[in-house]
Amino acid sequence: MDCYKRFGKDPSKPILGLGIAQARWCFFGRDPGEREVCDQFPFVGGAGEKIRSVMKECGISNDNVYWMNTVPFKPIGNKAWSVGDRRKCQPALLELLAKWDGAEVITFGEAAFKWFGLGSSNDRRTIEQFWKRADKYQAELSISLNILGVERRFILCPVPHPSGANATWSSRFPVLLRERLQNRRH
Repeated sequence: MDCYKRFGKDPSKPILGLGIAQARWCFFGRDPGEREVCDQFPFVGGAGEKIRSVMKECGISNDNVYWMNTVPFKPIGNKAWSVGDRRKCQPALLELLAKWDGAEVITFGEAAFKWFGLGSSNDRRTIEQFWKRADKYQAELSISLNILGVERRFILCPVPHPSGANATWSSRFPVLLRERLQNRRH
């Protein structure tokens, strides 16, 4: 809440995704950061800058991306929201996801990837098993979600979270995202 106060922003106003229904990919992150709160716009902070840099290298425009997060509010202390909090937000975010016509979702980090298993114990098991794979950042997972009574199939393509605090993967993030974008182009 301190971040919202510092920038004079309403903490109850969500920072929602954006993009056009025909966007090629959905980029799915964990939650907004400080810069996102300040600008009231998703994926504009340090992690978003890394993502946009790779997009530029690959010739991907913003029109090709539908931007979303697991929770549309910055968490207190920048810690990931609890599974319970993500579940509370999921119905509204599923409605937002329903407005996108695509199927290919690039998830940034574990919380974003596992969001797709919040609704079903079978999906949760499938996602947990996939996450244990050594090749999870090269492989993809096809999963169905019931959105507003309609079954939708999505292809999940995980990459590590782009944060500089992610010491294990930060330096390899641009290469992994570039491979995802280049390998999935038709």
